[in-house]
Amino acid sequence: MSAAAAAVAVMAACAGEGAPSSQSPQRPLKVVGPFELHSLDPSTSGGFFTRLQVAETLVDADVRGALQPGLATGWEVSPDGLSWRFALRPGAVFHDGTPVSTGSAAAALETAAAKAGTPLAVVPVEAITADGGDVRVDLRQPFAPLAAVLAHTSTQVLAPSSYGPDRAVTKIVGSGPYRVERLEQPATIELKAFDQWQGKKPAITKVDYQAAGRSESRALMAESGQADVTFGMDPTSLQRLKQAGKLTIADVTLPRTILLKVNAGHAILGDVRVRRALSMALDRESMATALLRDPEMAATQLFPPSLPEWHQDTVTPLTHDPSGARELLAEAGWRHGSDGVLERNGQKFSVTLRTFPDRPELPIIAAAVQATLKDLGISLDVKVGNSSEIPAGHREGSLELGLYARNYALVPDALVTLADDFGPDGADYGAMGWSSTTLTSTLNAMAGGTDPGGAEDGRRQVTDILQSELPVIPVAWYRQSAVVSERVEGLALDPLERSWRLTDLTWAK
Repeated sequence: MSAAAAAVAVMAACAGEGAPSSQSPQRPLKVVGPFELHSLDPSTSGGFFTRLQVAETLVDADVRGALQPGLATGWEVSPDGLSWRFALRPGAVFHDGTPVSTGSAAAALETAAAKAGTPLAVVPVEAITADGGDVRVDLRQPFAPLAAVLAHTSTQVLAPSSYGPDRAVTKIVGSGPYRVERLEQPATIELKAFDQWQGKKPAITKVDYQAAGRSESRALMAESGQADVTFGMDPTSLQRLKQAGKLTIADVTLPRTILLKVNAGHAILGDVRVRRALSMALDRESMATALLRDPEMAATQLFPPSLPEWHQDTVTPLTHDPSGARELLAEAGWRHGSDGVLERNGQKFSVTLRTFPDRPELPIIAAAVQATLKDLGISLDVKVGNSSEIPAGHREGSLELGLYARNYALVPDALVTLADDFGPDGADYGAMGWSSTTLTSTLNAMAGGTDPGGAEDGRRQVTDILQSELPVIPVAWYRQSAVVSERVEGLALDPLERSWRLTDLTWAK
């Protein structure tokens, strides 16, 4: 047992019989996950404060991705598509007691629009202003999915007291059903129900979130009763807990795909034949079965069935074909050297893959990819580090391969994420050194509402291009799971990962 795991076990023993009753109104809900909070800025905080229902966005979305009111009770668009109005919910109050005004909402959105890499930053915004009881957004050109963008977590509306003089976020003062009582970065957040919340009052009035980096530690915390809801369990621990039958396992299929990001500007990986060979080498079904314990998660295309508008039943699926992979590599000029590693013109086929342990399945998938490619004669060095190393490697040009999970519905309309990921300049978690004028024009036409072939034809064309060119290589789709103690009832996971829906929970009777 590791030192971290031993410490958890000791804590569990100390917590035993003397722990407060689950029915005690003073007892906080204990939520444990792998995610650490390294920034308070909504553009980089990973949606912590919308998941914890501390902050709100103008627009919300249900579990199917259908847009619905958030801080805005409704919205309307001018006939030319250039002016949008969002009517604020009357009487909304920030956690510091100040009213949620159109001016504070407009200022928060202006700050979000100024953050490079956020969905709102790529919208053709002319101006964001307070106009009577509305927040008005004027555009330089039509952008049909604007309302969906304003459901993204980076557009959280925070109180003016949240910002320093330079508009840097110094504290989180939202308007949701929970307010921040104590926050110690990167691992601890304590919440309390907000008395002036206008909606249904939370049955559980206190919530403590604790980050635990090691999957084995999270499993021990779930088993020992230190956690009421535990996210980010590795497949082996999850299977063991399922078989034990003492805890409830909630799960939902997400619009998220585990994929290999490929530097298509690389001397080796720029050849589409090589990218196709890498894809054909992957035995996705075996990896999904053995590593994820879920063969249905083998990705045959980029978009999972949980994105029904984008998932294409007619597309030629990605398959395991090692013989075909060898033929493509030979066609591209690669031959086995004396040490078994492929060579071409004196250059070894040796590349580095970067991944991170925040999602515990990623390192074990990386090891499986490494073993698979070794059989083809490809030397793959796997480096498990911080998640920030992938976008950093993209920006400085050093990244060769990256393994991560991408949610295509963090903006409820996947079109927005795709336009950013596969635009002409690529993106941190999208294409690198690759672009397609046809794909860009198709996405732009869809965003502007001027796609002549219709949205369905546009989605089909986008899928076909990505399936053929493979700027990213799909590996597996994703099922989110949470371990729930017997003390808690009512957990239903959000497939869009916008909220942990803590206000739906009650203590078991």
